[in-house]
Amino acid sequence: MKPALLGTKIGMTRIPGAKGVATPVTIVQAGPCTVMQVKTVDRDGYDAVQLGLGDVKPHRSTKPLIGHAGTAGTGPKRFLREVRLDAPAELSAGDVVTVELFEQGVDYVDVTATSKGRGFTGVMRRHHFGGQPASHGTERKHRSPGGIGSSAPRGRGRAIKKGKRMPGQHGNVRRTARNQKLFAVDKDRNLLLIRGSVPGANGGLVYVQKSVTKG
Repeated sequence: MKPALLGTKIGMTRIPGAKGVATPVTIVQAGPCTVMQVKTVDRDGYDAVQLGLGDVKPHRSTKPLIGHAGTAGTGPKRFLREVRLDAPAELSAGDVVTVELFEQGVDYVDVTATSKGRGFTGVMRRHHFGGQPASHGTERKHRSPGGIGSSAPRGRGRAIKKGKRMPGQHGNVRRTARNQKLFAVDKDRNLLLIRGSVPGANGGLVYVQKSVTKG
């Protein structure tokens, strides 16, 4: 099976090296994930497996999801994710996959998650604008974006082009950190140590897979 797991972002720490160089890593509690369904080319038109993570009480789920989990001999899960495969899976519904998928032959991973939501923010925080001059002559407009119609096409007045960087919703979007170095795998505690930062807040859901473009 393609190395891919659902997990939870625990937080960041540092791993000291032999020469005293500290490496920043993100700790991800990856799995164990239950195989909820196996899809095949003959029946579904493509090969894939559906992974489930996190038990949920039946009264907090729905009857269709409870029945779907029952076919795999398990209870309903909080998170479900389908993993596309290039070949038929060597797994069956009800099997459990762990971080051992990443132990050999995986040097880099792609991590997908929802970034932290910052709410409605101005252009200085959302787009890193420099703001207006802070010296004499600027009155209560230091964080203003300035004129917004100067780039309008000729003959259209002060029409604003689509995509103009302005204040608005910041964060809370799906993001993927690509080609992150897989620093270590702790199979006893189902932990992945990934070099650098990954999207999302601590405790949030992440999807880790082998890098598509590297290693």
